[in-house]
Amino acid sequence: MEMNTLNNNNNHHHQSDSSSPPQRKRVMNPVDPEEFRKQGHMIIDFLADYYTKVSNFPVRSQVEPNYLRKHLPDSAPLVPEPIESILEDVQEHIIPGITHWMSPNYYAYFPSSGSVAGFMGEMLSSGFNVVGFNWISSPAATELETIVMDWLGEVLKLPQQFLYKSSNNNGGGVLLGTTCEAVLCTLVAARDKKLSQIGRDNIGKLVVYGSDQTHSSFGKAAQIAGIQNVRAIKTKRSNSFALKADSLLSTIHSDVKNGLIPIYLCATVGTTATTSIDPLMELCDVAKEYEIWVHVDAAYAGSACICPEFRSCIDGIEGANSFSFNAHKWFLTNLACCCLWVKDHNALTKSLSTNPEFLRNKASESKQVIDYKDWQITLSRKFNALKLWLVLRSYGVENLRNFLRSHVNMAMTFEGLVKLDKRFEIVVPRKFSLVCFRVSPSTIARSNYYYYYHDNNNNKNNYDDNYHNGHGYGKLVNDDYLVNELNRKLLESINNSGKVYMTHGEVEGAFMIRFAIGATLTEEHHVIMAWKLIQEHADSLLLGSS
Repeated sequence: MEMNTLNNNNNHHHQSDSSSPPQRKRVMNPVDPEEFRKQGHMIIDFLADYYTKVSNFPVRSQVEPNYLRKHLPDSAPLVPEPIESILEDVQEHIIPGITHWMSPNYYAYFPSSGSVAGFMGEMLSSGFNVVGFNWISSPAATELETIVMDWLGEVLKLPQQFLYKSSNNNGGGVLLGTTCEAVLCTLVAARDKKLSQIGRDNIGKLVVYGSDQTHSSFGKAAQIAGIQNVRAIKTKRSNSFALKADSLLSTIHSDVKNGLIPIYLCATVGTTATTSIDPLMELCDVAKEYEIWVHVDAAYAGSACICPEFRSCIDGIEGANSFSFNAHKWFLTNLACCCLWVKDHNALTKSLSTNPEFLRNKASESKQVIDYKDWQITLSRKFNALKLWLVLRSYGVENLRNFLRSHVNMAMTFEGLVKLDKRFEIVVPRKFSLVCFRVSPSTIARSNYYYYYHDNNNNKNNYDDNYHNGHGYGKLVNDDYLVNELNRKLLESINNSGKVYMTHGEVEGAFMIRFAIGATLTEEHHVIMAWKLIQEHADSLLLGSS
């Protein structure tokens, strides 16, 4: 029966084709200006309402893995659905699964700050939808990027060699997605520069350097670049976990003695765990002796260096080959926007250039323009300069400085509160807007939690009764596991409350809680509320009720 129907339908279409033109289905218009205007207003209103009430949501999402499959259909819709229904699903199903990085109570990792200007720049970029891989594909995208990167380099007081306009066009800046890309691009440039001198079959002899505090993207970049010898040089608390020049030098000496060839150092200004600052001047002096490319990763702290009082953190940058920071972390420029400057962009382009026939054009061949595709891994690239341009113009450098200072001042306030409560200790000195703290070992030794823990682990008999009198807690000071366990439980208890979100770090085996201030909406009263919450949860744990 079905076959007959199908045949009849086919005959009908065949007869219709012979007598009249086929009836075409109406094709949708995905960029109808009026529909764009309507939906755009709806999305802006939705987000404005979200920002108004974002502090009411649990900061860290409280959902369980695979929660979303229970709420969404098994397959994509065949027919259109109205934007109203889609936004209802966003409200009901997506927002509960979001960890709210824009919440004023967000203190985890490092911030991902956004702003009206950053968002509007992102809207313009997405709306124009240009793919600026070379100059001819959108001249404004290329030229604005060059200008804005020179602007920002001047604000940071970078050496002239890093600025396109004042380096005889040898240096310059480029906008990438993240620092991970910046490290990979510069590492590949350093690799190829050395291999062009010694032969590509010697890649196995290359060695690169960082510290045990260097971001994990460094090791990943080395792996992608085919470099097996990666040195994570140990740092010490006595040196605030910064990479010492003599440690670097002794490691290089050992490698050279064993026939290896040093090529790259990743120095950090503002490490992830503690915001430690590597001494650039001394490290660059060592690197220069061995012709080592020095990249300075200031992903988080680079923003603060626009403030004169923090500019000294990158003193010695004149000895480096490249420098990067993430404007999307603490510079109000919505994700993703990494600023990379190099002294010699030819080192990048020699490694990363492609010149297929379909991209050939007179402007590129004239060598009078920049093709940013040759400064990065990917071919396609967004018009990211728009949002950085809008941020700089909309707020001005002085307002941006004061915004950053406000977060540093809040961190100083929080640090002071921690110091006033003798149960806690600051693990490493605060430098920017990150405070690393924990419940102190001596406090744990005198607490009910200590007895609760050992009672429940049948270990109480291993400890003498003097602990009850407060005389023997010195033994516990070295009980790293118990100290770390309580602080880990404290952090998880606070995060589970949904009222605040923090993450942790670890240095020399010590687990610490990181309180990173930098969310756009955070104010001092949020910080004070967070500290009171921390104290309440510490009270509960130390009394042995958890």
